[in-house]
Amino acid sequence: MDTNHPQVLLFQYIKTSLPSHISLVDQVADLLNISNDSAYRRIRGEKEVSLSELKTLSHHFKISIDQVLQLQNELVVFRAPEINDERISFDQYLKAMLEYMKYFNSFANKRMLYFCKDITFYHFYLYPEIAAFKTFFWSKTIKDMPEYKGKLFSLEEFPLLDCYHLGQEIIREYNKIPSLELWNAESINSTLSQLKYYKEGGYFKHPEDLNIVIDSFQKCLDHIELEVEKGIKFMPGDSEIVYRAPLQFYVNEVIIGSNTILLELNEEKLSFVTYNVLSYLITKDARFNEKAFANFFTLVSRSSQISATGEKDRNRFFNAMREKVNALKV
Repeated sequence: MDTNHPQVLLFQYIKTSLPSHISLVDQVADLLNISNDSAYRRIRGEKEVSLSELKTLSHHFKISIDQVLQLQNELVVFRAPEINDERISFDQYLKAMLEYMKYFNSFANKRMLYFCKDITFYHFYLYPEIAAFKTFFWSKTIKDMPEYKGKLFSLEEFPLLDCYHLGQEIIREYNKIPSLELWNAESINSTLSQLKYYKEGGYFKHPEDLNIVIDSFQKCLDHIELEVEKGIKFMPGDSEIVYRAPLQFYVNEVIIGSNTILLELNEEKLSFVTYNVLSYLITKDARFNEKAFANFFTLVSRSSQISATGEKDRNRFFNAMREKVNALKV
């Protein structure tokens, strides 16, 4: 069979999505309940896959038929992992994100490109007080979880430590992935608006909790600035011997981001696009990713790098954010 035949390309595509230690032949044989020899013949194109086998492969590896058949239309297929769940708790959301991070780290070569409209949400789990506030806000005000109905935020009543510890695990996985992040002066505004909304709406059960949360948020910004200064990612208190993935940090003064995450995993490219504030649409579509990556690097070329260099611009950027946060104190 021609090496450009859709079936041959299908298995080539599947192979690029597998971590290097996973055998394509074993995966296909187990999935289709056939021998390794039969799997080899399908992979090499010597035996055609049936429609039922194609359905099984497409479902398991989350591949659209459009991708398999290389249909050149304007349709782009995205996965929406939460689409069939009526409502998932925030700890379930974090567990799913943790599994994604572990999956990313199963690849020998990986890089994350993060186009930030808001501060990367993992960073809110650096310290427990801001983590508790953000988890409460997302659960009550964004996800409208029934157990938060009529509740006011209190650090004593809602420490939400399970989510905090999950968030810490996510950061540890995230810190293993070399990253390029693109921020702007507006990246802090979403959290500022949330704090202001809760302050003015009387959603803090104890007014003094507001200042505690703000101090915790300031500590997050201080830590992020230290990471940017050093050009590496690490946890507060990490030993120098802990692996620290490189961080390239850019600031764009004109364009507001979209909270899009782009991944390079060996030869595969992956896009995570946000919708409904916290949910993600995920695609491996080559045409979409080609444009998304090209646009990202176009914006980077029009931005200023402040990681490991550009001390003056870095200080100006983080000092401006800290002033905005401090202005909310009572």
